[in-house]
Amino acid sequence: MRAAARRTVRDARLPSGPPLRPTRRAWQFDALVALVLGIATVYYGIDNVGIVVVREIAPGVEHVMERPSGPGGLAFMVTLAVIASGALALRRRYPLAVLCVVTAATLATPQSVLRLTFYAFVIAVYSAAVYSPYRVATLAALPVSVVLVGISGNSVTPIVPNQYIALLILVPMAVAAVGLRTWKLRTDEGRIRLSALEREQAEALRRAVEHERARIARELHDVVTHNVSVMVIQAGAARKIMKTSPEQAGEALLAVEAGGRAAMTELRHVMGLLTMADEGQGTNEGADLADTAAELAPQPGLDQLDTLVGRVRDTGLPVDLTVTGPPRPLSPGLELAAYRVVQEALTNTVKHASGATAAVTVEYGPDRLRVEVTDTGGRPGVGAATGSGRGLIGLRERLAVYDGTLNTGRRLTGGYRVEALIPLEAP
Repeated sequence: MRAAARRTVRDARLPSGPPLRPTRRAWQFDALVALVLGIATVYYGIDNVGIVVVREIAPGVEHVMERPSGPGGLAFMVTLAVIASGALALRRRYPLAVLCVVTAATLATPQSVLRLTFYAFVIAVYSAAVYSPYRVATLAALPVSVVLVGISGNSVTPIVPNQYIALLILVPMAVAAVGLRTWKLRTDEGRIRLSALEREQAEALRRAVEHERARIARELHDVVTHNVSVMVIQAGAARKIMKTSPEQAGEALLAVEAGGRAAMTELRHVMGLLTMADEGQGTNEGADLADTAAELAPQPGLDQLDTLVGRVRDTGLPVDLTVTGPPRPLSPGLELAAYRVVQEALTNTVKHASGATAAVTVEYGPDRLRVEVTDTGGRPGVGAATGSGRGLIGLRERLAVYDGTLNTGRRLTGGYRVEALIPLEAP
């Protein structure tokens, strides 16, 4: 019980959110409310000094209500009105403190002049309920304040003059109408901002996808260029030795045929990727490919995974490499895609899982290639920032060229897992 009580007291002192920072317009509005209510209540106090009110609370039963009189009574009522009304200028910034001050002023107000502070008390209760960040303390203070004000003094209900009845009906209706209109405008504005944010996110994702497609297309274009260059060399060699060494010329021509088939396959993948983008964007990408193809180096494949894993081990990350199934020759673009999956996954492990161990598995199946990279989990490295997700976007786009899929997520035993499944064409 004591521990629960201590937790309750501790929670009451902790804010559930940041304190409200009123805008300049909000400060001006609250100051205006405090000023208007202060003038009205001070005038009410001055106008009722020394007045004796006789109320008939039942047939033949009268109740005499004497209001404060003399200079002391006037000063007392003016002080209560100024304190209760003036505190409302801070009702958004310090709502709970304002509630306590106004409640104290209301309890000190004689029942015969309760209007001096009652309206300020209603506004203070509303402000505490809406603006206070100390939700536990507020939920405890509100009912206490209301009960104290309700049971203080005598139970005689003050009379509302007839000339104020229409005002008391119309003012809440006007406030409710203005509040409803403000809420509707803010809702519409929020909906517009949300739609704009969704469009911006969709546009950013589209640009990221187009950027990754262009980069992947450049790499695949380099693979095609490499194959065509080999074909040209083999064809030239076959032409020179065709008369003197027909057998070697035939072998060279077979190599040209194999290279041509590989180049056509890769070219088909490149064109399939480019047609997924907009027509105009594809044209621009084609121009970029023509300008940068000569600068691209030959792309790595699965035979270079040992080198990649060795470089990662040099950074201090233990990595195990396992290859299962009978290896078979694959197209250079497909091997490049599998290599990039391992490279991206190990890079993320180095950045975001310091102190972990990683495992790379390459499984050659009869109809698909499975590449999996797992780690045991760790802490983010020094200077590691939250990822933008573009790496995974690029991997998915790259695998989509070969109808492959990418599965990522956290492991039940801790750490992270990246798995790529790439269909293989029949040999």
